[in-house]
Amino acid sequence: MTTSTLGTAAPLKSDKDYDWLEDLHSDKSLGWVKEHNERSLNRLEKTTTYAKMKTDALGILQAKDKIAYGSIRKDFVYNFWQDADHVKGIWRRSPWSAYRDGKPQWDTLLDVDALAKSSGKNYVYGGVECLRKDENRCLVTLSEGGSDASFLGEFNLEKREFVAGGFELPASKSSVHWVNKDELLFNNALTAATQTDSGYALEVRRWKRGDKADKAPIVFRGEKSDVSVNGWVSHDENEDKEYVFYSRGLSFYTSELWVDKEGQPFKLPLPIDVEMKGLHKGQFLFSNRKQLGTFPAGSLISVPFAELLKGNTPYQLVFTPNSHQSLDTIEISKDFVYANLLDNVRSRVIRFELNGDKTSWTQKDLPLETTGSIALVSTDDTTNRMLIGYEDFLTPSSLYAMDGGTLEKHLITQLPPRFHTEGLMIAQEFATSTDGEKIPYFIIHAKSMKKDGKNPTLLYGYGGFEVSMHPSYLAVAGKLWLEKGGVYVLANIRGGGEFGPRWHQAALLEHRQKAFDDFAAVAKDLITKGITTPEHLGIQGGSNGGLLMGASFTQHPELYNAVVCQVPLLDMLRYHKLLAGASWMAEYGNPDDPKMRKVLEAYSPFQNLSPKKTYPEVFFVTSTADDRVHPGHARKMAARMEEYKKPFLYYENIEGGHSASADLQQRAKRSALEWSYLAQKLGLKS
Repeated sequence: MTTSTLGTAAPLKSDKDYDWLEDLHSDKSLGWVKEHNERSLNRLEKTTTYAKMKTDALGILQAKDKIAYGSIRKDFVYNFWQDADHVKGIWRRSPWSAYRDGKPQWDTLLDVDALAKSSGKNYVYGGVECLRKDENRCLVTLSEGGSDASFLGEFNLEKREFVAGGFELPASKSSVHWVNKDELLFNNALTAATQTDSGYALEVRRWKRGDKADKAPIVFRGEKSDVSVNGWVSHDENEDKEYVFYSRGLSFYTSELWVDKEGQPFKLPLPIDVEMKGLHKGQFLFSNRKQLGTFPAGSLISVPFAELLKGNTPYQLVFTPNSHQSLDTIEISKDFVYANLLDNVRSRVIRFELNGDKTSWTQKDLPLETTGSIALVSTDDTTNRMLIGYEDFLTPSSLYAMDGGTLEKHLITQLPPRFHTEGLMIAQEFATSTDGEKIPYFIIHAKSMKKDGKNPTLLYGYGGFEVSMHPSYLAVAGKLWLEKGGVYVLANIRGGGEFGPRWHQAALLEHRQKAFDDFAAVAKDLITKGITTPEHLGIQGGSNGGLLMGASFTQHPELYNAVVCQVPLLDMLRYHKLLAGASWMAEYGNPDDPKMRKVLEAYSPFQNLSPKKTYPEVFFVTSTADDRVHPGHARKMAARMEEYKKPFLYYENIEGGHSASADLQQRAKRSALEWSYLAQKLGLKS
């Protein structure tokens, strides 16, 4: 930025003068963090609402009657569980029959709290992959403090212990997948030399038991400019076949797909913008982000895999959503393929069955509620067993078991209400953006709400990476906000995936401003309709949604009185040089490209903060351990606001990764801090 003066003050600092805050653990930067944490905590923890909000949030988060969502694997359901007695969590399993009947017989496999205590490490559970044909051998990932970089160890399920001398990796963004009991595919990101510019794996090695991982033979390699390189094994249960796949992530949305063919990588003849969905009865299933022949973007398409291996592409259409729909998730069971469809941002599930001609498909809607969100929690490709979840903003989550063949549905359990919903209602409204596009949003409020502009209102948004914002049960927000008369709004702005690839691509790269315009349009619509006024309107978003917050309050400071800016991107001229930032250039553009730099300069919050404007007080929330979005974004923005004497609060959790909270206690504290701030700023009655 050009140096200027503010009255008789010293010249303003340049962007580079703040770079020292990008040093994660220096005494100087951590000293700055601790000073601002203390100042913010001293204020927020003394509010009249904080203690009660923390207690209420913790009670919900630690409740023992939460739904134990699980993954079906043959005759068992596996679940990771956290509560007051297991703050870091336990990994456990129950026989399917007991789980289905709502009386699970849990057998603890791994106690992360006990492991953390015995090792002196702040372990956070990252996930498990078990060997398909011998499920007693598993690969467990753990991170310290919740970062994306994870440790890996081989675990013996029968003995409930890590295997001495087994497969093991230090913390990194590497990943591994079983080939057989003595071989793994190792996606190597151990050192800078084996990492892409984005910090992910550059090569795939075939790692045999007893060998050193970094000495295993390389079987596939990409380029440094790739986002990531991966190898994995996919199974076709009906054909009793498995295949080794490799991918070169050319950008966040494009990749080359390869398969091991007689010991050599073979490049599949597919466009780079398709996304593999799985193998089923000899068919390779994928979706397309752009028009493919006569198939519109966002379709589900199949092709015989045997033909694909010959270089042929006799594509067959499975399903094409209309302009108000999008494919959300695809799951596969033994005999069927299921598509979770968003229809005007409400869920619907369709079952597809391959016909005898092996080229056409029969479809049938599943008999499920379609006014909220359906989750295909788990399927099993050795059976037709399914776990399905349902919720909406006011309806507690339900979990069902379903037979994918008979479509017989059985309620396993439903979450008890966490807040009083009597007198509350849900509505879907539409705002008109600057270019005339209709932008949907959900609003939850009391039926008796007066349209006098005095309602404390929180507007939440994301708008990026083709991520759809679904209706979800507002357990904590309902207790801390809706019960007390607050209004909650969820904006489905462009950049998300609510209406498929077109909705995402409308706000991509040089069109990013449309997402910000959409969000402002929703805010203005709320004000025009008398729901609220700027004095009572707050906004919240995290990660890409944190960028949305930064752009919103710098472009329209007159619209808001509170901003919760969580784990944000804010310096869009340097984001690609920080942690995983380079992997997002397909979303935002390359700041080193003069054309895109001009676009980014126009909205980058860090560069567009003005010493001459009046801004609402902003609450920045981030984590030192976040190794996805660098906390330097929030640090630098807050420091510049401090230089300009603009109001802000700042809280940086020393642990917690990209979620900014590593365990339930930290999550409750963060929730109480954020909602106390919003209540204070927007006039919520305690």
